[in-house]
Amino acid sequence: MPERRVAVAIAEGLHARPAALFVKLAGEQPCPVTIRRPEGSPAPAASILSVMTLGARAGDEVVLEADGPDADAALDALAAFLATPEPA
Repeated sequence: MPERRVAVAIAEGLHARPAALFVKLAGEQPCPVTIRRPEGSPAPAASILSVMTLGARAGDEVVLEADGPDADAALDALAAFLATPEPA
């Protein structure tokens, strides 16, 4: 299963608005994606509760995993979002 490790560059981390935007993007992917801390258990990236429960702050590393025919493209899109300091 492909994975991407990425440091969260968003100044406020994955809280409130950035988390909602991330979850929306995750839900638009053609395959299921999970998110976790390096030492944690995977949780659905399309779940606002799961994403906010991570408590990921700027500089924290998270691991994204996906399974499906377009897994690499899904991981690239979500990793790019997390690596952007000011997501739109």
